[in-house]
Amino acid sequence: QVQLVESGGGLVQAGGSLRLSCAASGRTFSRYAMGWFRQAPGKEREFVAAISRSGDSTAYAKGRFTISRDNAKNTVYLQMDSLKPEDTAVYYCAARDGYGIFTTTLQYNYWGQGTQVTVSS
Repeated sequence: QVQLVESGGGLVQAGGSLRLSCAASGRTFSRYAMGWFRQAPGKEREFVAAISRSGDSTAYAKGRFTISRDNAKNTVYLQMDSLKPEDTAVYYCAARDGYGIFTTTLQYNYWGQGTQVTVSS
């Protein structure tokens, strides 16, 4: 199993940047493909970005975001630039054991508790 803890959320003005972090417990972080999702009030959770277990493959729903990982630190990051008010949501990181890239909520086994991102206009 793996436990995930997100951090780095907060309030930012439109056009600003934030970097979210997701720290994973355990010694086998490199076994897990990772993803970021977000959920705004009244909306379904949606895919934001994903990265393979080695970090050599990525996928995105948003062109302004960059996902990366540091397997030595058991951490995955989401760099968010040029933020817009519509990016306001709770952001979740997710993990699943296996090779490849995964872009749907059903494909992930483990979830963090989420971190709030609020973008003011």
